[in-house]
Amino acid sequence: MQLSLDELPAREQQRLAIAVLSHSGIERRQIAGYLDVHEDTVKRWQDKNKNDFTIWDLSHSGRKRIYGADIEDRFIAFYCQTKPFGDTGRWSFRWAESHLGKNGKVVGACPSRSTMQRILNRHGLKPHKNRYFLQITDPDFFPKMERLIELYQNPPKYLFCFDECPGIQILKRLTPDMFPGDEGGMLRWINEFEYIRNGTTDLFAFLDVNTGGIQAEFRKDHKKGTFIEEFRRHVAQYQSGANLNYIMDNLASHCSYDFCQVVAELSTVICPSEVELKSPDQRRQWLQDDNKRISINFTPFHGSWLNMAEIVFRLIGEKVLKDSYGTPDELHKAVGKYIKEWNESWAHPFTWKYNGKGLHEKVVLCFTSILSHSAGKITLQYLGKSSQLMVNMIENNWQEVPLKTWSKLFRVINEQEDVLRRAIKASSQPIVKEKTEDALNQFLHKVKAINQRAGIAA
Repeated sequence: MQLSLDELPAREQQRLAIAVLSHSGIERRQIAGYLDVHEDTVKRWQDKNKNDFTIWDLSHSGRKRIYGADIEDRFIAFYCQTKPFGDTGRWSFRWAESHLGKNGKVVGACPSRSTMQRILNRHGLKPHKNRYFLQITDPDFFPKMERLIELYQNPPKYLFCFDECPGIQILKRLTPDMFPGDEGGMLRWINEFEYIRNGTTDLFAFLDVNTGGIQAEFRKDHKKGTFIEEFRRHVAQYQSGANLNYIMDNLASHCSYDFCQVVAELSTVICPSEVELKSPDQRRQWLQDDNKRISINFTPFHGSWLNMAEIVFRLIGEKVLKDSYGTPDELHKAVGKYIKEWNESWAHPFTWKYNGKGLHEKVVLCFTSILSHSAGKITLQYLGKSSQLMVNMIENNWQEVPLKTWSKLFRVINEQEDVLRRAIKASSQPIVKEKTEDALNQFLHKVKAINQRAGIAA
């Protein structure tokens, strides 16, 4: 039987991965952790493949499947794509069994709980699990991302990532921690559940991309004035002729006119008038201009993960913030000691490996899925930005997305056009309504032109 990798069932794909990784000399424990399986499973398939390679179960007697593929497909659609109360709730096996026992026509059968579990496992589905996702909507996401990747891969002499971590809680546990190895057989650190709140504090951090060095300072707030003070303090450490490049997110204080004036002053250039820099987009564009000493590079909206400064907060969170502190000063001193130790013993430049490959298609697939299942629920802000993003991607990133993926999106947007236009018409926000309608019209015009030119079925 000849099957492509994509056609293999999830279980057989897992066994193939075990065989390939084992052949490459990867340790059994690492394989088990990477594939999220028990170490015994890895050992069993390593033993089976010692003399003869296989990923298939041996034939054995057993009861034939009661339900065919059509029943399985209908059950999966019911269990994974519907909710018990219309728009809310989530099925459990017990609940679904009871519901289908009374309404068997829904899927044409009433499978038992164990059968439901086997059906989902065969298809690698885990609808009981939940995770967050962040949909990309910034129309200029990819040009901004590509600029940051270029900076990381070819950093100028002075490149710094900056971010704030506001509202860090200062928590004092009611009892001291219990240590591993203490009497009672503790095998890990154990923290008291109950705590006393001792206020919050804000952390400002700069990461030197070329060295991995960290500069951090605690402040009582992260208002515009506080941010400007910290920025001035950082710039003052370098010679007046040094060109400084910064990466930061789109917080309002990072693109305020006051900040533009400070950057102009420190760069010894004339700041454009407030009328010329009236909008945040105009101010960001001026701040990012390379024709001055200081250049501010902004992450895309919903793209804070592209800022290396997040590494600083992860390190501090793992190594320091989990402990107990009775006062802000105790926390500040602990973080200060850790940063000093990091800079003296551990600092190193982080290698940025992400290149954005595959992200273009994922964005189109996510937008297609949301349109297909929830066109009547999306907000106009999301629809407008996503439509403009699709227009920009068609113009600049067409080759990054397979034709079949574009074709599916074009078919779905045409199917849902009436639903989307009704949502726009029902809006009570005239400005948002006008912008969204204009963006949707641009997108549909692009779709129609491409369908006519390339023959993609609508």
